[in-house]
Amino acid sequence: MSAAREEDRGRDGNVIGGDAHLYGPTVQAHDVQGGIHIQAPPPSRPPTPRQLLPVPHHFTDRVEEHAALDRLFKGRADGTAAQSLIVVNGPAGIGKTTFVTRWLRTHEPAFPDGQLYADLRGHVASVPADPGEILGQFLRGFGISSVPGDLAEQASLWRSVTAHLRIAVMLDNAFTAAQIRPLLPGGSGGLVVVTSRHRLTGLGMDGAGFHRLGSLGAAAGMELFIRGAGADRVAGELSAVRQIVSLCAGLPLAVCLASARLAARPGQPVAALADALTPDQDRLAVLEVEGEGTVQNALDASYGVLGPEPARLYRALGVLPVPTFDVRTAAAACAEPPAWAERRLGELVEANMLEDIGPDTYRFHDLVRVHAHDRATATQTATDRERTERRVTDWYLRTATEAQQRITPIQFTLPRVYAYADHLPVPFDDDVGALGWLDSRRTHLMAVLRLAAERDWHATAWQLVDAMWPLFLRLRHYDLWIEAHRIGLAAARSDGNHEAERQMLNSGAIGLAAAGRTEEAVEWYTASLRAAREAGDRRDEGQARLGLGGCHFESGRFPEAVADLDRAVETWTECGYPRGVALARILLGEIALAEQDLDRAVTSFTLARNGLLAVSDPHDAARALAFLGRTRARAGDHTTGTAQMREALETFTASGALHWQARTLEMLGDSARERGDDTAAGHLHARALALYEITSQADARRLR
Repeated sequence: MSAAREEDRGRDGNVIGGDAHLYGPTVQAHDVQGGIHIQAPPPSRPPTPRQLLPVPHHFTDRVEEHAALDRLFKGRADGTAAQSLIVVNGPAGIGKTTFVTRWLRTHEPAFPDGQLYADLRGHVASVPADPGEILGQFLRGFGISSVPGDLAEQASLWRSVTAHLRIAVMLDNAFTAAQIRPLLPGGSGGLVVVTSRHRLTGLGMDGAGFHRLGSLGAAAGMELFIRGAGADRVAGELSAVRQIVSLCAGLPLAVCLASARLAARPGQPVAALADALTPDQDRLAVLEVEGEGTVQNALDASYGVLGPEPARLYRALGVLPVPTFDVRTAAAACAEPPAWAERRLGELVEANMLEDIGPDTYRFHDLVRVHAHDRATATQTATDRERTERRVTDWYLRTATEAQQRITPIQFTLPRVYAYADHLPVPFDDDVGALGWLDSRRTHLMAVLRLAAERDWHATAWQLVDAMWPLFLRLRHYDLWIEAHRIGLAAARSDGNHEAERQMLNSGAIGLAAAGRTEEAVEWYTASLRAAREAGDRRDEGQARLGLGGCHFESGRFPEAVADLDRAVETWTECGYPRGVALARILLGEIALAEQDLDRAVTSFTLARNGLLAVSDPHDAARALAFLGRTRARAGDHTTGTAQMREALETFTASGALHWQARTLEMLGDSARERGDDTAAGHLHARALALYEITSQADARRLR
């Protein structure tokens, strides 16, 4: 029997889980006779996005290039163009990312509403970033937790959110113009700067200005090299420095790698390094992409002087699918303790083979990643490389499972199977930290999920999806929710695990319904019902009936909804699952309320609340209480009804359930309007709207 997952439904059909926020509205009232006055702080907003990467301390020159971008910016900042768009292109290793980051940072005051960054992964043509992934990241950066699953809806919401904002958006490593267009913000106050190895001339139709970044001049290249190696280290050998810079073709990445290599070998003459970097005819013959041969020489030389331990980590990181690394990931990759991984990461940073981009966050330059992967392929067997991938995948599965057990313990029943028994300390110690880890690592989790599917690790794939449940339930990343469950369903079927298949169908259907894909959700629930009957799993059968009833309710098919929900109650009563019975009764009460059958609604909500209190489910008991209070107010008993809604609101406020705070405030506002207190109703609805803007755009549109 799988872990039944019952969705809490709002009027838009969205899944409502306990949110990870800590504060919400509070209610103060001397008594509940007459009007009720709600005093609540505004919902906490995320900080202004400042997502640009740090600028390396050794950044050098680019004065003329800086001025060229200034001219493009000033020429497009007069408000006459619908969108300000600049494309900076150039070969790999030329320093596009660092240059644009530095330039945007100097213009930070021009963008008071934020500066956003996204890596479009265009250097890997097989897996460039999907625009929907980036739109979700950007929208969440502005506090929109309920992101639509459809790309067109995401782009529309993005344009609405940014219509009056002055923001800068850096889109790094773009592959095609088609990647860019959905990401353009609304209004004329923003600036988008794109970096790419490709010229992206098609963006000229969108009003783009273009700048091709060139190589560093000889003087700038020498300055960059001397900063890295140290002035004392190269004293008296400037001609050899000049030769090295020339061999590096003015590519900042190659110059930095060469200087780091020299700094790591204090006994080596500069001239010896120059000799080592001199390309032979064979290497020149294999040049295919501008500049990459020079970087290959520098990377080979830098790799050659690494110690055996940092070299092992370098190769291990090169085979991983995740975009960034932390100490625990590095430790898992090499089956070493975190202290070992931290030291090795530091050595790779010192050698300029790895970039330190934030607290416990590292990444490869795209060319360095390719080199690391090539070194792993050349020196390790396929079995060794797969072992590294599997260790890291197991680490993510184990950690996500720990988060799941902490956040939703009542719903965790499916087993876990690990290929490796490596244990590392989890990076959180409470529910908020666990949810925060899942959210901050959602891109990584999806990457290892795709890897597991690609490698035919079927059990691992569906277990990863199952472990990500709290992420989907609480934060509702619909695009990831749906993609993950499509992968998980295929994996469960390939694994021959019917229990997992039903879990994927149920959990995926909840996401489809929440994203507004009601008919598709009905198809998944129907498949789940059929599978549950074949397996003789009565509890899963009730879950499918509950889901179908909710879908019918949202579609206005009340008789069909009641029929399915009555069957769910009957099924769960027979198999002894009282919590499921109570959750079905909440939906039955909502239908009765919609049909104006207030007596039936009171009975359903009362039975539901009592049942949920009996199984120690205070959140869902509060949902039933809020509806019960609203029903009593509709029946004319405003005193009792308001008191019950206030009590429910206090529970939601204490738990940080923002959506249900909003729902209850809306119900209180409706009740205030019905008793003639339009002032209180307006205030309550305004507070509800402010919360819906964070949690559910569909509800926000409805309430407006």
